[in-house]
Amino acid sequence: MRPALAVICLTLFAAPAWAKTGPFKPWIDGTAASEPTTQTQRYDRDTYVIRQSVKTNFEAPFLYLLFGRDRALLLDSGAGGTPIRPAVDAAIAQWLAEHHRASIPLIVAHTHGHGDHHMGDDEFQARPDTTVVGLKPEEVAAFFRIADWPLQVVGFDLGGRTLQVIPAPGHQPAHIMIWDPRTRWLLSGDTLYPGRLYVPVNRFGDFRDSLDRVAAFTASHRVSRVMGAHIEMTRQPGKDLPDAVLVHADEHVLELPYADLLELQAAVHAMGDKAARDVHPDFIVTPIPPR
Repeated sequence: MRPALAVICLTLFAAPAWAKTGPFKPWIDGTAASEPTTQTQRYDRDTYVIRQSVKTNFEAPFLYLLFGRDRALLLDSGAGGTPIRPAVDAAIAQWLAEHHRASIPLIVAHTHGHGDHHMGDDEFQARPDTTVVGLKPEEVAAFFRIADWPLQVVGFDLGGRTLQVIPAPGHQPAHIMIWDPRTRWLLSGDTLYPGRLYVPVNRFGDFRDSLDRVAAFTASHRVSRVMGAHIEMTRQPGKDLPDAVLVHADEHVLELPYADLLELQAAVHAMGDKAARDVHPDFIVTPIPPR
């Protein structure tokens, strides 16, 4: 799809209206003959979720845009195949207009360093008042001031909204999770989402240890939902979508219950020292060769 034909779909609504069925309207899933290249849904006044169309990249990632008084955080920048900045700028413009402001600093960070989460970075490099965080563990640690990576959880204040940044290497060495006290979401990246959880066999110990630290942290920080970066499961328990398909028929919802984090933690501990494929209703642990 050519960038000139990119269409931005900005959907505005408040979460309480969807309390009985979940916080989001249906996501673009490739089942229509055509769909916008991105879809933005607004969870609350200061929280946006952006999905990239599966028709532009089979990964169809989700990005999170969180606002505080002093700055905004964009978590991940897309998988490439279509410009992502127009959707981000549209949401920022709406927020600024509502707050009668001309600008707000933007931080572009990443759940981790795989390409489907940072291919849009170049779009933001020359954007005014914007900082793009590096992709290596030491760059992530330096930006968030994590002195003891990966053991230290640190706060990152957006201005009246202090996120908690949790190092979570395993799926990838620079992986982080973020707990947001405003929504009580755990932004879990590729460590946990409705899909195939890819665990390099040489990093299985790191993956298990990260789950232990996240579980220990969240035991005293109530999580309302686990919000990952992809959807690869169907609504049928334990059944995933075919790999790399461009249509996500009967797609699972994005959000997962907190109980799934504890279920995943227990599952990896039950494996001992060797990762094994393990099918669960909302996710599938999937070992992959060493990376």
